[in-house]
Amino acid sequence: MSDERPATTSSYQRPAGGPGQRPAGGPGQRPAGPGGPGGSGGPRKRRPFQRRKVCRFCAEKNLVIDYKEPRTLRFFITERGKIVPRRISGNCAAHQRHITEAIKRARNIALLPIAANHAVN
Repeated sequence: MSDERPATTSSYQRPAGGPGQRPAGGPGQRPAGPGGPGGSGGPRKRRPFQRRKVCRFCAEKNLVIDYKEPRTLRFFITERGKIVPRRISGNCAAHQRHITEAIKRARNIALLPIAANHAVN
């Protein structure tokens, strides 16, 4: 008995590198695309240094978040009546939660507008 196998006439050929091989470049590297190094978009633009926003309630301990003070809460609402997110306002997570709750309470008793078309005095 011989251990020879019959030759197959399939036209499929495996890619070089064998099974389970990754494309060249090594782990953690992405193929170069537009905007990346060597891409057609050129080098990535860096933003100029921006000062880190500081939570004004942590910086000034005498400031209080109170739903009865709409003047303080207006800084954290857009013209359309949306609550400004933390990354834009610069508040810490704890104070952002307090502000959100105070805004919702002030809206509930009509001290702040709910939507853009509500009139504000």
